[in-house]
Amino acid sequence: MAYRDRTDMGKGRETFLTTHWSLIEGVKEHEDKDQALIGLLLERYWKPVYCYLRRKGLDNEQSKDLTQGFFHEVVLSRSLIERADQAKGRFRTFLLHALNQYLADEQRKEAAQKRIPQAKLVPLDTSRLPELPQHVRQLKPEQCFDYAWKADLLERALSELRQWYVGRDMDTHWHLFRDRLLRPSLEGLEAPSLAQLCGQYGIENEAKASNMLGTVKRQFQNILTRQVRQTVLSGEAAEEELGEMFRFLKKESRQ
Repeated sequence: MAYRDRTDMGKGRETFLTTHWSLIEGVKEHEDKDQALIGLLLERYWKPVYCYLRRKGLDNEQSKDLTQGFFHEVVLSRSLIERADQAKGRFRTFLLHALNQYLADEQRKEAAQKRIPQAKLVPLDTSRLPELPQHVRQLKPEQCFDYAWKADLLERALSELRQWYVGRDMDTHWHLFRDRLLRPSLEGLEAPSLAQLCGQYGIENEAKASNMLGTVKRQFQNILTRQVRQTVLSGEAAEEELGEMFRFLKKESRQ
């Protein structure tokens, strides 16, 4: 899993989407359900759906058509989000179950080739389609879907971390974290020494660089923890999900 300052699921090795129950509840209460809030949810979920369909053996065009069809006919027209129940657990599990039901219906109707009228297309940016890493392409479709979700959550956390430091004119903190820990971990590069980084970024000494690294690591964990907590219903579930995320990050660093 490689990392760049600006990540792009369509061109990189990985990525995915977060689930925010607060957003889902907001969609239920929003008068114009086809616009702002629901658009944000669609943006965050179409790529895992597309990855799942491709791993099911469907070609690019079939997968794009079925992704559009699922969000238009099921998520929007059948008010899927309004039927989502936090008490039943993870939204992505609920969504995947609905997707499988939709696929079964489409196969029975032999309607996979049917196109949706252009005026009714949901706003999915399919111009940049996701490419999964080779080792993920061998997984089961459900595992690809789960990979896509975790990767995007990680991408969002790292993007927020970068913006947090750059927005406070603390770019050196971010660059230090990126060069010393992030890229070596995700890209398999040799980590530069603290002495090298001190010279490169004008840091007074290695002790100060080490303290800066510790600060950024704690901030990253705080951001990731907060984002994970938005996707679950209890502290216990949050700890379990957070553990999964750190295991995912550790596993990707070995690929």
